[in-house]
Amino acid sequence: MVTIKFAKEFALGFDETDEAPHMEVVSVRVKKKIFITLNEKMNRICVRLNPIDQDVFCSFDSSVIYRVPNAWGKYGWTLIELKKIRKEMLKDAITCAYCAVAPKKLAAKYLPEL
Repeated sequence: MVTIKFAKEFALGFDETDEAPHMEVVSVRVKKKIFITLNEKMNRICVRLNPIDQDVFCSFDSSVIYRVPNAWGKYGWTLIELKKIRKEMLKDAITCAYCAVAPKKLAAKYLPEL
């Protein structure tokens, strides 16, 4: 099982990120844009993915990673159940979320093919 603490520390490890409240949860942002929210009460996170990454991750297992079941899901917001996901897949999803939101110059450091 991956912890909220691990997910938050990993997300904050990217360049120019900061933590801020977002409604009743914590968010991590790059250049004031949210790329992940952390819901400790539900033991899950929500990441912002581009459409292709969202399709790829959601095809893995719908009990582990799935679109937010409303209009936000159409904009790339994707839920991840921390008690079920493997650490490496979580790191990949958070990296993709950061790169989807960060300016291209920052994202290029983590996904050089951009």
